[in-house]
Amino acid sequence: MADQDRQISEVIAEEGSRLRNFIRRRVPNESDVEDLVQEVFYELVEANRLLQPIDYVTGWLFRVARNRITDLFRKKKPENFTDADVMNEDGEFLRFEDLLPSADAGPEAIYVRKALLNEMNVALSELPAEQREVFIAHEVDERSFKELSAESGVSVNTLLSRKRYAVLALRRRLRKIHDDLNRK
Repeated sequence: MADQDRQISEVIAEEGSRLRNFIRRRVPNESDVEDLVQEVFYELVEANRLLQPIDYVTGWLFRVARNRITDLFRKKKPENFTDADVMNEDGEFLRFEDLLPSADAGPEAIYVRKALLNEMNVALSELPAEQREVFIAHEVDERSFKELSAESGVSVNTLLSRKRYAVLALRRRLRKIHDDLNRK
C-alpha cells in the first residue's frame, strides 16, 4: 500500500502541471480545471486500489482527462447570450442589458444605445452563416437545440459549438465598442 501511494505521488508530481495545462487550454473556468484535475487523479488512485493495470500512465491520464472534459461540456447548460457574463475592468460582471444605456437617459445615451445596437447588427452579419443562424434561432426565436437539430440534421453538439463561437465573438465585439464609446 505504501509503495502504491509513493508511485501515485510520483505520477502526480511528474504529470500534474502538464495535465493541468492540458485541461486549462480546453476549459475556460479555473474552478472546473481544478475539479477535473482532481477527478483524473482520483480515478488514478481508484484504478491502483482496484489493481487495474495501467501500462502507459501518462497516456491513460490524458485519455481520462479528455473524457472528463467531454463529460463536463455535455452536462453544462447551454449559455444564452443574455446570461453570458462579461467582466469590466474592476472584475465586476456585466449583463448585456448593462452594456446598453437607458433610452430615458437623454440624447447622448440614445446615441450610445443606437451605436451598440448597430454594432450588434454588424457583428451578427460578420459571423459565419452557420453561427449566425444558430444564434438567432436560439436567442431571438427562442428555439431549442433539439428542435434545430431535428430540422437541420446537424447534431446538438455541433449546434452548441456554433452558438458558443457566436457568443464569444459577439461578446468581444460589443465589449470593444462599449469601451470605445465610454472613452469619449
